[in-house]
Amino acid sequence: MRAYDLVVVGSGPAGQKAAVQAAKLSKRVAIIERARQLGGASLNTGTLPSKTLKDTIEYVHGLRRRGLAQLGAALTRQLTLPDLMTRKDQVIETEVGVITHQLQRNHIDIIPGTAAFLDPHTLSVTRSDGQIDQVRASTIILATGSRPRRPSEIPFDDLIICDSDSFLRTTMNPTSIIVIGGGVIGTEYASMLAAFGINVTLIDRRTQMLRFLDLEIAQALEAQMQQNGVTMRLGQEYLDISVDRTARPTVHFQHGEAVTADMLLYTMGRVGNIEALNLGAIGLTTDQQGQLSVNAHYQTDLLHIYATGDVIGFPALAATAMEQGRLAACHAFQLPDTHKPNVIPYGIYSIPEVSMVGLHEEELTAANIPYATGRAFFREMARGHISGDLHGLLKVIFHRETHALLGVHIIGAGATELIHIGQSVLTYGGTVEYFVHNVFNYPTMAECYRTAALDGLNRLLHPHS
Repeated sequence: MRAYDLVVVGSGPAGQKAAVQAAKLSKRVAIIERARQLGGASLNTGTLPSKTLKDTIEYVHGLRRRGLAQLGAALTRQLTLPDLMTRKDQVIETEVGVITHQLQRNHIDIIPGTAAFLDPHTLSVTRSDGQIDQVRASTIILATGSRPRRPSEIPFDDLIICDSDSFLRTTMNPTSIIVIGGGVIGTEYASMLAAFGINVTLIDRRTQMLRFLDLEIAQALEAQMQQNGVTMRLGQEYLDISVDRTARPTVHFQHGEAVTADMLLYTMGRVGNIEALNLGAIGLTTDQQGQLSVNAHYQTDLLHIYATGDVIGFPALAATAMEQGRLAACHAFQLPDTHKPNVIPYGIYSIPEVSMVGLHEEELTAANIPYATGRAFFREMARGHISGDLHGLLKVIFHRETHALLGVHIIGAGATELIHIGQSVLTYGGTVEYFVHNVFNYPTMAECYRTAALDGLNRLLHPHS
């Protein structure tokens, strides 16, 4: 039996950062990973592959915006969905190498196999050849991630009816696709596939996409997706999904209506990867989504066992998972003065991108906080015309009396990069005047901050202008 100061179960973003942080504190660390390669869902089936697809598609899509529609159309005709997957595989391979080297450089043992608790400090590890090892640790961090929910009534065959994992292995080159689920994953795939020229129908029983977004931004995204060719079927419950005689998936609605396409992508929810852990042996339980509850330090009910990342639920982002893993390791080994960020940006890698930080209008209204807004449209920026990005919007929200920045909401190309300017000002308690009194490079989209700030302050001085 091997003994460690820390054993991390799972090598996704949370697991990596937890292990590296502990290693930097000169602890003996091991990572247990059951998948064929390191990186977890984020690297292999989630964040990285979907963003690589989006980036490649947006490059082609951007040719049209820049007045090169014929070239963009010619490229789209030549490219297939499997072509895009090849680029995605190259990026994954490179990143796996980077992560493996990082763990090895920090002298972290990598143990392949499936972990299960024998007692609160001991794990058995079953390797692919059936061999079983045992490891013991004073601290254990669970970072096992999540997988797509696959209801039994959905006839998945992972060829024409896929979840977000199996879709990335597709050999199909569809001309039409149905996406079920208007959450972040469904929205990202629906928007990027439509931009690639595939006929997309997005179905969700909710009447509004992405309810955590500022309503104005969510409505702008919906309008842009429709303009790019996505057919929206929001607020509609479907009865069942079947495969017709031509081997095409069909979604049946109430009142006898049906929609048929070449492929169907199901993106309704994810569940935590906890089944193999044998949590019952140590008295830990999960909710229906397979998620563990933790305290402010990411400790479970057994205080030497921590949980981070997707397995503890919202926000389930790679960026937040990294920080949760690092903070959990810091707390476990009494590293003082660790700063826990409370200003976290959110990014949706749709086409167009959406990003936000801080509070939105609906939250401020509900809390009776007096606020003002300022807007800058990408079409007002010289850079917007250079890049052809004319439909974007950056909105700043600030306190009506103190002018303290309260939130920034962006839709448009590069939104997930632009948001960090607002994040910095928000983190350090700045006012909207910061954007007015500072110089931005010209021409850039960052100038939107100054334009939006001036717009908001002008509205306060001249409310009816």
